[in-house]
Amino acid sequence: MQKFITHIRVRHYEMDALGHVNNASYQHYLEDVGIQHSEHLGFSLDRYRELGGYFVMRRVEIDYLRPAVAGDILEITTWLSKVRGTRAIRQYEIRKKGEENLVVTAEVLWVWVDAATMKPKPIPKEFITTFEEQKSA
Repeated sequence: MQKFITHIRVRHYEMDALGHVNNASYQHYLEDVGIQHSEHLGFSLDRYRELGGYFVMRRVEIDYLRPAVAGDILEITTWLSKVRGTRAIRQYEIRKKGEENLVVTAEVLWVWVDAATMKPKPIPKEFITTFEEQKSA
């Protein structure tokens, strides 16, 4: 399975009262990196429009393991572990750049929905084909 890796610099306004990255900020990171990975695979917002649907987050499971603070550079790794029917499961690992210890692990259930009705529908074959190609790479 080919993994997608990117970096995000933690900004001051993302801190909570304890001076750590606010838990809600991590969900923004997950969404942003998922979108970046899709774009990397050739699935931009325009491509989604052509396919008549979008991925939306349905469930997010996050394990907070260590704190991160403003100025830290976070290395975020993501990969699709399963794509079937209307659902795609995406895994994430977040660590401080250059460090082995994990800051966060997460699993997100993304659901493909019809652009007009916002109701779940099967993921387009083009996306599944691309996923299968990445899986074997």
